[in-house]
Amino acid sequence: MGSRLFKPDSEESFTLSRSRVDNFLECPRCFYLTNKLGIARPSMFPFNLNNAVDELLKNEFDVYREKQEPHPLLIENKVNAIPYQHPDIEEWRESLRHGVKRFHEPTNLILRGGLDDVWIDTKTNQLIVVDYKATSKAGEVSLDADWQIGYKRQVEFYQWLLRGNSFDVSDTAYFVYCNGIKEGEFNDQLRFKTKLIPYKGNDSWVEPTLMELKACLMEKEPPNASESCTYCRYVKKTLLV
Repeated sequence: MGSRLFKPDSEESFTLSRSRVDNFLECPRCFYLTNKLGIARPSMFPFNLNNAVDELLKNEFDVYREKQEPHPLLIENKVNAIPYQHPDIEEWRESLRHGVKRFHEPTNLILRGGLDDVWIDTKTNQLIVVDYKATSKAGEVSLDADWQIGYKRQVEFYQWLLRGNSFDVSDTAYFVYCNGIKEGEFNDQLRFKTKLIPYKGNDSWVEPTLMELKACLMEKEPPNASESCTYCRYVKKTLLV
């Protein structure tokens, strides 16, 4: 089992989750403080409704995984795929303790990430990374907002993890995006309009990012904060009071 805090003189592999890697891209200082000094950002409130939607989608797609048949959403969108059946699928989806793992020898890091689902292309036999998203907004859901770069990096990282486990992975990932409908009566039910959004990923950023974050961890002092980091801005302002 890897160390919880990074120790430069240790020969033991250090484990990082996908969210920790994303944390480095957001703010190297926060990343350093969390992984080397144990000073983590304040925890965010859990998105319980989003988690419930995720669980319902997983259960629904598992029915078609068991039957090895395409889900109606795939048929409707003319996607030649079925849910992938693999003995480790539950472990891959367990983000807190397991997930898909990959050892990166140049940095002696173990990277992991819990994905939502994996489909398999019935024509090419390539694996397809799938991510579930839930929101409630006017108009059509998309991936066009600047802040959604994190969503794109997320599936690209999962693609990189699976490729490191000798799987043939499609460049195209899919987002199953559920948009809550605000019209009509409640009656103890939430209704959603679900849209399937393809995204062509490029995981070429992962390798250089890992080299950079390992170099960051090896430094004796924490790096400067990112200008866009709201956490570091808050801390800086409180010190001026």
